[in-house]
Amino acid sequence: MGSVSTAYTAAHGHPMEHGGLVARETARRRWTLSLRVAITLGVVVALLGGGLVLRTLVTTSEDPVPLSAIDPVIDPASESGAGEDGGAEPAGPGDESHPAGGPGEGSGATVLVHVAGNVVTPGVVEIPAGSRVLDAIEAAGGATGLADTGAVNLAREVVDGEQVYVPQAGEVPPVVPGAGTTGPGGGPGQAAGGVVDLNTATVDDLDTLPGIGPALAARIVGWRDANGPFTSVDQLTDVSGIGPKVLDEVRDLVSV
Repeated sequence: MGSVSTAYTAAHGHPMEHGGLVARETARRRWTLSLRVAITLGVVVALLGGGLVLRTLVTTSEDPVPLSAIDPVIDPASESGAGEDGGAEPAGPGDESHPAGGPGEGSGATVLVHVAGNVVTPGVVEIPAGSRVLDAIEAAGGATGLADTGAVNLAREVVDGEQVYVPQAGEVPPVVPGAGTTGPGGGPGQAAGGVVDLNTATVDDLDTLPGIGPALAARIVGWRDANGPFTSVDQLTDVSGIGPKVLDEVRDLVSV
């Protein structure tokens, strides 16, 4: 019997030692399971932590910036022009000062012009100072169908007290007096003998003189309106652009 027990023990171990083996195997399996769970939990925690960090970064980058923290952008052009409203603007090429009675007069200045001939409503019209013959004809209702407007200088500037005559086609226009007295047999602003009166002549009258073009003629009328009647022919040299040479050319053709 003892030999049988000895042989069994040698082959299978002592029965009392089997419980320790089972305990060790169970403990080993528990540690293996615990390690797997720990690794899994670690991965989950890492993923959750990374997600929280990423969400924090995205939320921070999308936070709206308060308006008070934004510096206003100022347009240099508008800033330089601020406070200049109501100031005088730079004068352009057409803003040159004009003598009294010319286009540079205030908007309230007017002139009276007698429009006669082939217009709808002949008569005296009141138009703004600096107006043209075309404006005077339109103020009289416009030209009729028989009118020959090509015989009239529509662009000429009118003066107070003159008469504008619109002829029919083929009609020889009558002598029309200008602003002031007309001598016998003379044209507008002309005295007896065809001499031009400096104090009554229109721009067109003065333009007929040698050496006097439309620009100088307008200056003469402007000087007269600003300073009053000429007292002598020599006063023509007071007009800008007229020198001794031009004066000598017109001396015998003008009067005061």
